[in-house]
Amino acid sequence: MNRLRLRAAARVVQTGGLIAYPTEAVYGLGCDPRNEAAVRRLLALKRRPVHKGLILIAADFAQLAPFLQPLTPADRVHLAATWPGPYTWLLPARPDTPHWLRGRHETLAVRVTAHPLAAALCRACGHPLVSTSANFSGRPPARSALAARRQLGTTIDYLLPGPTGGAARPTEIRDLRSGRRVRGG
Repeated sequence: MNRLRLRAAARVVQTGGLIAYPTEAVYGLGCDPRNEAAVRRLLALKRRPVHKGLILIAADFAQLAPFLQPLTPADRVHLAATWPGPYTWLLPARPDTPHWLRGRHETLAVRVTAHPLAAALCRACGHPLVSTSANFSGRPPARSALAARRQLGTTIDYLLPGPTGGAARPTEIRDLRSGRRVRGG
């Protein structure tokens, strides 16, 4: 892992920029979730409506906790059995969680990533990252740094190269309360 590139990517995020970085299956497009201008720029780039909501990835649950309602001990045990790992969960969001993250939902999609570079990036930033596939709406997600650069070009501020985790499909998304599978699996 190239520490200089990791620090450079974290600086770009901390100054409101957009970055592409490897995740479990595809390259992610991310930014600081607390920076409304950065999130809105990401949504515009993706042509993604704000009402859909976004996924946050983190190095550990503590990075996600400020965005979420307190969990029961049973919920924590359930999540701990899947994290870190390629499982995204819809968890009850705090009332003050920005609408630009949760969209029209009372939940927030979150994952404690098992991808070493993505987790190191979250640690370097000191907070979770928005994580959506690095592609324009309707186009296939990028599975390599070259594919991300070809598709996104100069519309992003930094590309953190590295291998994806090798998963064939984007992470499964499940609702913690209902157990319902929302995507994948």
